[in-house]
Amino acid sequence: MLLCKILEDTPYIDVVGDLDVEIDNMYYDSRQVTPNSLFFCIEGFKFDGHNFAAEAVERGARVLVVEKDIPVKTGVTKVFVRDSRLAMALMSANFFGRPAEKLKLIGVTGTNGKTTITYLMKGILEKAGLKVGLIGTITNMIGNRIVDSDRTTPESLDLQRFLSNMLDEGIDVVVMEVSSHSLSLKRVGGCHFDIGIFTNLTQDHLDFHGSVENYRAAKEELFKNSRIAIINMDDENGRIIAQNIGENIISYGISNGNCQVYARDIDITSRGVSFNLHLPDDRVRIDLNIPGIFSVYNALAAGAAAYCMDIGKDMIKAGLEGVYGVPGRFELLDTDTEYSIIIDYAHTPDGLENILKTAKGITTGRLITLFGCGGDRDREKRPMMGEVAGRYSDLCIITSDNPRTEDPISIIEDIIPGVQKTMCPYVTIEDRRTAIEYALREAKKGDVIILAGKGHENYQILKNKTIHFDEREVVDEILRKERA
Repeated sequence: MLLCKILEDTPYIDVVGDLDVEIDNMYYDSRQVTPNSLFFCIEGFKFDGHNFAAEAVERGARVLVVEKDIPVKTGVTKVFVRDSRLAMALMSANFFGRPAEKLKLIGVTGTNGKTTITYLMKGILEKAGLKVGLIGTITNMIGNRIVDSDRTTPESLDLQRFLSNMLDEGIDVVVMEVSSHSLSLKRVGGCHFDIGIFTNLTQDHLDFHGSVENYRAAKEELFKNSRIAIINMDDENGRIIAQNIGENIISYGISNGNCQVYARDIDITSRGVSFNLHLPDDRVRIDLNIPGIFSVYNALAAGAAAYCMDIGKDMIKAGLEGVYGVPGRFELLDTDTEYSIIIDYAHTPDGLENILKTAKGITTGRLITLFGCGGDRDREKRPMMGEVAGRYSDLCIITSDNPRTEDPISIIEDIIPGVQKTMCPYVTIEDRRTAIEYALREAKKGDVIILAGKGHENYQILKNKTIHFDEREVVDEILRKERA
């Protein structure tokens, strides 16, 4: 494609060189550059792409998109822009034929619940006869084909390529998690959503955003590019976002009596939750196979989105009831033990509180909570996580999550004061596998063990290396060893 076509509707300051150069591919990683390509110089948090421009040119880049001037050999076109991330998003959309405009896009943002809502939406849409693509934390899917995922929302270039592939494979609707990072970093630039969903907002990612206000403002960006906004009005930040948006809103909730979509007659058991789903002009009884009050909120959001797509209540019911859990989200392991083991991705105070309240309601014995906090991330939430765990648990086991470059012991020490405030008994075991062995050894009949923080992840990030660590496998290995 000609550079002049790729640049359509993209704001740029100046072009030095040929606008009619033919481009075969585009990259933001200089190691991947191929001949006759375009290279985006992205100024990141660890590396500055401008420093790799010469390498990209040596590998065959004929065009550089830059925010500042850099010396390169003659014959290379330089496109000067104010924001290379926004330019990459808009130019990528052009390069791949603007696939987002030919697909129905549903975006889900919020601190907790995003993944489960995308799975519930996928279930409803497929019951309605649509072919669905999914983009999110656990995996990316084209229909039932799984494509590996390394971040919640892909970089804009990868996203547009992926949307183009989905279009080629006959996908009708794409349901995607839209993280606050991706909104701040323009990864979904050039995408207009049919429906945007807001779940909730609690403390997380303040290491990146700096304040709750900035975090909320990042989430709000999704709805500036959404035809319809579906907002949880039981959440204070949801109400603020709704007030700022002002129109084209479908509200949902349980506590707020003025919502258009709401739940009544809720019955929670260890196997799931049943409730009456009230839509603007109808209602239907839902028997969801995922327990917890948070599951009701997730189902309301999915049901509201389906309603906006003119999907009837019977299809909504069949779709919601056809989902039997989401990997790493309140996932009950099949262990054949007298106690229960549940894996959950909860890594925020609110997320942890949700699963512990649910687990507390189903245990006949003690609630044993094993958890840690991620390194190189928001330190303020660590004692908050400890206090939440101690408030609901009978025993806390504080261990490592993904310590990354931080000292695991210092992370644990940040958590401890929160647990101590509650007077809950606790132990600290730095090595997560050893901590799990301790939990299983301590558990008695009727107890529930919560392994929180890792969820679907099958790895652990330690210092500068990533090791394989799947808690399902770890539990299985420990139990088989005990029974041998």
